[in-house]
Amino acid sequence: MKIVLASNSPRRRQLLTALGLPYEVRLREVDETFPEHLRRAEVAEYLAAHKAAAYADDLAPDEVVLTADTIVCLDDDVLNKPADVAEATAMLTRLQGRAHDVFTGVCLRCGDGREVVFSDQTTVHFRPLSSTEIAHYIATAQPFDKAGAYGAQDWLGMVGIARLEGSYFTVMGLPTHRVWEELAKLGALPGSPASA
Repeated sequence: MKIVLASNSPRRRQLLTALGLPYEVRLREVDETFPEHLRRAEVAEYLAAHKAAAYADDLAPDEVVLTADTIVCLDDDVLNKPADVAEATAMLTRLQGRAHDVFTGVCLRCGDGREVVFSDQTTVHFRPLSSTEIAHYIATAQPFDKAGAYGAQDWLGMVGIARLEGSYFTVMGLPTHRVWEELAKLGALPGSPASA
């Protein structure tokens, strides 16, 4: 099967490439609001499935679209992408010195109608960060396209993350171990029996 990555995230592209999977990128604008009653992993899964639904009518029978959404949760508060410096500063100030959960929801939707939706959770422990460190990161990095205003692979992740419980790649934006497993089940990996 042909994999279609419906994401503009350079991190997701990097991870799929590192897995050795050939893919094509297709992009379109999708509303990323979610029902207020959803909590934590439900939000990530809903957004991933909602994004995949936007591609359903355009998939060939031998294609599978991969959509994903990563959210940061501090208790039950969902911290999405910050709109500006003030919001990024507020988010990172709340996260410093605490543990929080990162959920990445994934949807694999096949052109033949099959669909798998799942999420993976990693708990991230931040050491205490100074206001100077937070300001330096915001001034020198790109926190505005990242849930929770930080990237684990960025400078702040390197100096701020004390430990993880779960997959580092889930925090980067794609739980590669689960994606590989589910693609195999769908017969979407190169050389798998169902893809021949």
